[in-house]
Amino acid sequence: MTEQMAIQITLAGRSYPVGATVVAGGTNFCIYSKHCTGVELLLFSGPTERAPSQIIRLDPIVNKTNFYWHIFVPHVGSGQIYGYRVHGPFAPHLGQRFDAQKLILDPHALAVVNWENYDREAAIYPGDNTAQALRGVVVDTSEYEWQDDQPLRRPSSESVTYEMHVGGFTRNPNSGVSPEKRGTFAGVIEKIPYLKDLGITAVELMPVYQFDQHDARPGLQNYWGYSPLNFFAPHAFYSSRRDPLGPINEFRDMVKALHRAGIEVILDVVYNHTGEGDDTGPTISFKGLDNSTYYILDSTLSKYMNYSGCGNSYRANHPIAGRLMIDSLRHWVAEMHVDGFRFDLASVLTRGVTGEPLDLPTILWSVESDPVLAGTKLIAEAWDLSLYQVGWFVNRANWFSEWNGPFRDDIRQFVKGDRAMVKKLGARIIGSPDIYTDPQREPNRSIQFVTCHDGFTLNDLVSYNNKHNQGNDENSADGTDSNYSWNCGIEGQTSDPAVEELRARQIKNFLTILFISQGTPMMLMGDEVRRTQLGNNNAYCQDNEVSWFDWSLVEKNGEILSFTKDVIKFIQSLEIFKQTLPLLTEPVSWEPHIIWHGVHLENPDLGDDSHTLAFTLVHPEKQEHLHVMLNAYWKDLLFDLPVPVSNKKWHRIIDTSLGKDAFQHPDLAVPLISAAYKVKARSSVLLMAQGVTSLS
Repeated sequence: MTEQMAIQITLAGRSYPVGATVVAGGTNFCIYSKHCTGVELLLFSGPTERAPSQIIRLDPIVNKTNFYWHIFVPHVGSGQIYGYRVHGPFAPHLGQRFDAQKLILDPHALAVVNWENYDREAAIYPGDNTAQALRGVVVDTSEYEWQDDQPLRRPSSESVTYEMHVGGFTRNPNSGVSPEKRGTFAGVIEKIPYLKDLGITAVELMPVYQFDQHDARPGLQNYWGYSPLNFFAPHAFYSSRRDPLGPINEFRDMVKALHRAGIEVILDVVYNHTGEGDDTGPTISFKGLDNSTYYILDSTLSKYMNYSGCGNSYRANHPIAGRLMIDSLRHWVAEMHVDGFRFDLASVLTRGVTGEPLDLPTILWSVESDPVLAGTKLIAEAWDLSLYQVGWFVNRANWFSEWNGPFRDDIRQFVKGDRAMVKKLGARIIGSPDIYTDPQREPNRSIQFVTCHDGFTLNDLVSYNNKHNQGNDENSADGTDSNYSWNCGIEGQTSDPAVEELRARQIKNFLTILFISQGTPMMLMGDEVRRTQLGNNNAYCQDNEVSWFDWSLVEKNGEILSFTKDVIKFIQSLEIFKQTLPLLTEPVSWEPHIIWHGVHLENPDLGDDSHTLAFTLVHPEKQEHLHVMLNAYWKDLLFDLPVPVSNKKWHRIIDTSLGKDAFQHPDLAVPLISAAYKVKARSSVLLMAQGVTSLS
């Protein structure tokens, strides 16, 4: 069809909503570009067709309103493949990088296709890349049947989060998932019974927005997904379906199935940078549409400010870039039913249009106050390449919650046996009041974790003193050196029974402290079965057995799995661990409270040489009375025990030194008769008072 014929069957269209919107009789297309001189809409007859079936040139008089280019195309509906060519100056000194030879992906596209022909290099080098470029898909979001599904709105005080990589969770051939569903949203659905049995209440999915797997060194792939090309479309390779609308509907199937199981879906979202990289990177979407709108540029306007460490920084506090981000978040809540978001490198979002840190960034207030997002969990990773703002998002910006990095570091160092950690440990256990300073804050705004995707797994934390990242082809210059790990005497894998026993005990110590602390606990996929990355603490490019969940470990390391499940179930059964206000620290109170001890009662040793801490948790109304003893010292120590209330007796629930008997169900626990308890070296103990029905 000729260009002239295409023009004759189109109408002016309108400037809202932005994107490709199915309406009665056809589709309205709209994109924003302030600085371009012309726009062409290209329609394709199929996802992989090398040439467009129609090229429609937009008239700047008829098809432009202010800075929005729009057109209505009759008889075009859901499933139509499209892209843009955007004309304008290639003038880096002015902040613009238009290239009309590059097919531009609509930032608002709800699905992305043509991966079979995609060539990242073709988007970098001069020339027409239409055949090798990614394209958008028109989607009618109303066609899906949600069957009354809604976000769960589970209180954070009742949440246990599991950080999961969608691909790696079921990609291993031993997952038991059918080959066509391995590594997909459908594969996750098949493993919901495992998640339910584990006791988690929310999955935090590593990036599922469409990302560029080719953004990695030659021979490797971008596995983690922190290279987004689009903020709306689910990652095509996480779908078992290959039709254009398959990924969006399979993602919805997964959300609906998880919700039926009572499990929330939180997305790890990347709005701090895109996969287009720096000035040597490809032109795929934002660069070729309106470069200076979407990226923070340096004073020369020709280079990108790199606060993300990934080549560029998204300009979230620009009105247009910020609106795109809000539109994206609204889409995932309203149309995809997700329950929350974890914002990767959220400190980039606190930077102004020239990169300066802002006191009250507009985009944060816009997210927090948006009515569609009301009630949605908002979690900040409160740092970027040069800003470290843990506490700021909760204290200053009043955001929902933050990843508590100091919790991770301080718990690691205490369990490892480092000096001067007991005082910090106490603060972390009660929700970090030294960081989150409002006395009326909800302690669950602190997301507590010992491990996450970025760094060692829990098994590797107790198996390696040093990172082993040779497989990343970066001469091990990548990944942090601040692991606070200890290999328990031998570097790496070993069959030494004494070392293996100590490692298992240390893992149980970490899990115990994680779950008995005030805050929202988060654990890393596979930690419950001792998943290893063989010492690689930055496996972003390892789409192989190094990163995948090894399902044979479920049986091999069943002792750790059983311990994890038992502790989660026990902790979740008690009201003392579901408090929405910080625990009081007075020795006597009729409110839920904590009493600190050391090896001697009410005499905690906070000195630099101390490696012990004990505390009593009391919830008078619910008649819950617990006593915890933590010994990170390398010798056994005798701890005094407080007198249980109302003729109750102490029953041992957890003792991490007891191997497969480290957890004892309260109904089966044997009462203690001594006024003291010997806590073995490098062990954690939790006692529960039982035996009468009321507190006096």
